[in-house]
Amino acid sequence: MLRTVFFQLLSHYTTDNNQMESLWTEIHALHTHKSRHYHTLDHLDRLYTELLHLQGQIADWDCLLFSLFYHDSIYNVLKNNNEEKSALLAEKRLLALAVPITSIEKCKLQILSTKSHQVSQNNDTNFFTDADLSILGQDGEVYADYCQKIRKEYAIYPDLVYFPGRKKVLQHFLAMDQIYKTPAFYEQYEERARDNMQRELDAF
Repeated sequence: MLRTVFFQLLSHYTTDNNQMESLWTEIHALHTHKSRHYHTLDHLDRLYTELLHLQGQIADWDCLLFSLFYHDSIYNVLKNNNEEKSALLAEKRLLALAVPITSIEKCKLQILSTKSHQVSQNNDTNFFTDADLSILGQDGEVYADYCQKIRKEYAIYPDLVYFPGRKKVLQHFLAMDQIYKTPAFYEQYEERARDNMQRELDAF
């Protein structure tokens, strides 16, 4: 389904099937790399599913979809500039598609927003970051599976290094007044997300 969604998106900007196929092949290869366990095409699919029923409330759907497809395009657990590199890749690919500069800039900001997940003045961005965090508010079994997959992605680090870093992430989100910025996501996921993360934190 993601391939179809991506091709439909690209059709607004190009009729070159080879270009479309090349761009999809790149996204597919990046998200199916052997080092990835959570930040995969399944993650993109979850975001799309979460956002689709809110499409009527989103001002720039095309921009949001570009952000979705490119926000984790670069993901290296040894680096702390993945969002910046992902935003730059998105910019390069969107420029080649002649996407309007204003949309490209919004896309880059949305991708960068996934670094801290702070509230934005752009509500599309708030929808996007909320969807990115929707995994935190799933039922216990799904959340546990997510935790295991994240640990696999960071398998290069021993527990002595990984656990303090993971605790810092959990504490960062739990310290927020609201994890989710939009009413739709807040009402559905806030309470359970806090329960899940506190339970994980207490287990350390």
